Amino acid sequence: MKKFIFDVDGTLTPSRKEIKHEFWAPFLIFCRNHDVYLVTGSDRQKTVEQVGLDICYTAKRVYNCSGSDVYEKDNNVYKDTWKPSDEVRQFLQDELDYSQFSVRTDPHIEERPGCINFSILGRGANWTEREVYKQWDKDEHERVSIARRFNERFPDLYATVGGQTGLDIAPLGRDKSQILRDFSEDDKLYFFGDRMERGGNDYSLAEAVKKMGGYTYHVKDWKETRTKLTKLTDAPE
Repeated sequence: MKKFIFDVDGTLTPSRKEIKHEFWAPFLIFCRNHDVYLVTGSDRQKTVEQVGLDICYTAKRVYNCSGSDVYEKDNNVYKDTWKPSDEVRQFLQDELDYSQFSVRTDPHIEERPGCINFSILGRGANWTEREVYKQWDKDEHERVSIARRFNERFPDLYATVGGQTGLDIAPLGRDKSQILRDFSEDDKLYFFGDRMERGGNDYSLAEAVKKMGGYTYHVKDWKETRTKLTKLTDAPE
């Protein structure tokens, strides 16, 4: 059976923004006609803000927090209760103190079910500040460096680059690939994501999907998702 899995932020929507109206309607129709699953590092509230309740309720399941907070319509079918240790918090505070990026907006650590999101810039930044940090990180590779140091320090945890300004941190094995516990070898999987490079938060799921014989589509934005999805669904069986 064909099953379609979509990252949300950067894949179905512009980063941290709502789905575009010109994509919302055709994607909702696609959800009604296919088995669709959403998987995102964001929490439930942010996911609903980005794609709306119609899409969330039409999808078979929505895997928030990289699969640690799972919903079917408004029914919470699974929630992880992991919390970061004081040692982890101190490490992230040290990284915050060490960073040479000058703009700071609280909060820098956002706790979510089963994971945390860490941002040097902070979750309260406006769009201009986010763009400034995005360029800084592109030049300095700060998030990749922090993730490498974190993973060396905490081998039982795993930090990945997520979105444009943050890092997703969770226990090892509780990344997006954990959602495949709900799929079988008989399923024909198609996964769309924008962070499939090594160290990105779609990488583990993309690799696992390929090992199951599925297909992955590494996109740069929602427009490319729409284009690839149209080509895929228009192709003959």
